[in-house]
Amino acid sequence: MSAISKVDEGQEATLERHPLVATGRMEQVLSEQSNRTPLVVVDLDIVRGQYLALSRLFPNTTVFYAVKANPAPAVVGALAALGANFDRASEGEIDRCLGLGIAADRLSFGNTVKRETEIAHARDQGVNLFAFDSAAELDKLARAAPQSRVFCRLLVQSKGAEWPLTRKFGCSATMAADLLKHAKTLGLRPAGISFHVGSQQTDPQQWVAAIEAAAGIFRDCSRTGFDLDFLNLGGGLPAQYRSPILPLRAYAKVIHGALMKHFGGSRPQVAIEPGRYLVADAGILRAIVLLIARKTSAAKERWVYLDAGLDNGLAETHGERIRYRLRTPGDATRTGPVIIAGPTCDSMDIIYDHAKYELPLDLAIGDHVDFLSAGAYTASYASVEFNGFAPIRAFCI
Repeated sequence: MSAISKVDEGQEATLERHPLVATGRMEQVLSEQSNRTPLVVVDLDIVRGQYLALSRLFPNTTVFYAVKANPAPAVVGALAALGANFDRASEGEIDRCLGLGIAADRLSFGNTVKRETEIAHARDQGVNLFAFDSAAELDKLARAAPQSRVFCRLLVQSKGAEWPLTRKFGCSATMAADLLKHAKTLGLRPAGISFHVGSQQTDPQQWVAAIEAAAGIFRDCSRTGFDLDFLNLGGGLPAQYRSPILPLRAYAKVIHGALMKHFGGSRPQVAIEPGRYLVADAGILRAIVLLIARKTSAAKERWVYLDAGLDNGLAETHGERIRYRLRTPGDATRTGPVIIAGPTCDSMDIIYDHAKYELPLDLAIGDHVDFLSAGAYTASYASVEFNGFAPIRAFCI
């Protein structure tokens, strides 16, 4: 098999050398299950390796795995055994972690938009660390989780991110400082600041301005009589999709440099919330070609329809933001342009149209198409049963 998605000149060799492509165990499961696609296979040894590499390059940093990236019990359990903490977005994720025997003091409720009943449930279970970014959310926390540790999410730029996270979450630095002061008057314990520079962030420098802004809020709060002690660097560390990425050590160097510059010897407790980085490269999504067609007899582009699409496994291809490396059988030297689409009766279910993918000219109905680095936001993003298609199956090995 060979990687056949077209990339910019000079990039393909780099991607072919990337070690996180497929393991023998993954290939075995893909082979055994190829008649029951689509499916995702995740190798837990790769997940463990990613966590250990992160821990080495970010010492004295608490790792909160973003459960939403891949909530499979085997993934969460493997990371728990290595000592990870967990960032959860809902009551369901809290109960999943607790059901696996993970202590509540290893959990953070990082969603800034929560039902008050969910807050109360989390507090009753022993969770004591909550995010917010508005006065109304603070009021809910004060009622449902009095005296809890709370941190404010800062609104930052996400230039360089393939999946930006601006606008919906976070508040300005001035508002963040005011809200942290207000939290204290409500009987809560203001802990610090969080931010997120965007998912699949390709520019390590984006952490610099965010850390500088956070340090300013720390100083502001200190001048008014209380000290913050918690800085959450958020997620954003990238996986290996179609474009080359910098090695993890490049991110570590920039982030540690910014922390030293803006906090010096008064460095707070630092946390980081990787999701995609830990699990994406550990997974492969396999789909099957359902149809290959042209819209006119003279058309050069073929439409390739797969049994996986935006609603069952490939939601992150919306807007063609996440561009997976693809792999097929066949002659990778003779390729032609394609538009790749999913199986539903929804005209929006087009995976790639403008990204200039090419697939082998001898690709046939029934052939498989593998999406590499697909361990994050695939099975967990799939619809329940849109158009009657079952949720994508996942295997952790």
